[in-house]
Amino acid sequence: MELFWTYGPMFIRELQERYPEPKPTFSTLSNQVRTLQADGFMSHHAWGSNFQYYPLISKEEYSKSGISSIVDEFFSSSYTRMVMSFVKDEKLSVEELETIIDLIRKG
Repeated sequence: MELFWTYGPMFIRELQERYPEPKPTFSTLSNQVRTLQADGFMSHHAWGSNFQYYPLISKEEYSKSGISSIVDEFFSSSYTRMVMSFVKDEKLSVEELETIIDLIRKG
């Protein structure tokens, strides 16, 4: 998705050219893009028998979708459980959490 947001609509060959070595195979990229399309994140324009793909959502929308999916799957749709998990695993200190709360209150 990142390459599409950076460079705009692309054919699979163009996408493949933008990857660093070792480049993924054409079929691997094609499968990934079709999966993103099936999930509603991408669409395409047909140019004869070739397809030029483009994103349907912004990077910000995609990020929010990903975070929501993680919260739904691993934390029973509870952001509180997610934050508590970070605190419990010492990924987020109580002081950092208090700073976040202060920032929220200040709006």
